[in-house]
Formats: sequence, structure tokens, C-alpha cells
Amino acid sequence: MTDAEFLAALESARLSPAEFGHRAHLRAAWLYLSGRPFLEACIAMRDSLQRFAASIGKAGLYHETITVAFMSLVAEQMARHPGADWQALLRLNPELCERDLLSRYYSPERLQDAAARHVLLLNPRAAQEGKEAAST
Repeated sequence: MTDAEFLAALESARLSPAEFGHRAHLRAAWLYLSGRPFLEACIAMRDSLQRFAASIGKAGLYHETITVAFMSLVAEQMARHPGADWQALLRLNPELCERDLLSRYYSPERLQDAAARHVLLLNPRAAQEGKEAAST
């Protein structure tokens, strides 16, 4: 499936759950980030994920913090590797394929917080580390 066909299928909720695993989420992130400014890409990703989740009867599945955090990680690696297509980006950054990658940034409790599904929660560990660094 070409990139355009893939995005069209995602946006129209024609992909099956089997076709939309973690790597497919990363592909969608790369495609949106390749063609739009960061915030617009996040909005497009959110809208597509919410539509997809609703189409499979899981409207409450969308998670804002996870989505924006992964979009940020993909955008960072795209900036480090300009011109890399999505498959090359994953080869260069295999950690992006780790479903538990966010455990490096968030505690399980933080990601399970009900608010995390609706708004981007920042990492309180990073805030604490920043306070400690500033006091030294």
C-alpha cells in the first residue's frame, strides 16, 4: 500500500485492527509529520486515531499523552535524520518500535491517570530533575 493509500485508508477508517499495529501508528506519525507543522500533525493523528477507534467500537481507546509523546519522539528523530523515510527512521531508531518506550519518560501511574487520555500530561520526573539541576 502506498503512503497515500495508507493514509486514506486510515482517515476513512478502512484499516482493520490487524493492519494498524504499533509500526503502522509510527508510519502514520511519520506521514503526518512529513507534510504538516507539528501541532497540525498531532491534530490530524488524533482525529484519525479517534475515528479509527470509533470504527472498531472502542471510542474511548484514544490516549492523548501517548499520542503526543510518540509524535514528539518521531519528530525528534526526523529532525536528527532529515530525508529518512519512515522505514529508515525505524531502522536508525529501533527503540521507536518498543511499545514500552514511554516507560523511560513516564511512570505507569502517570499514563494510567484518567486525565492522560484527554490532555498531554508532562513528565513530573523531568520537572523534578530540572529543579534539582537548577539548585546545584
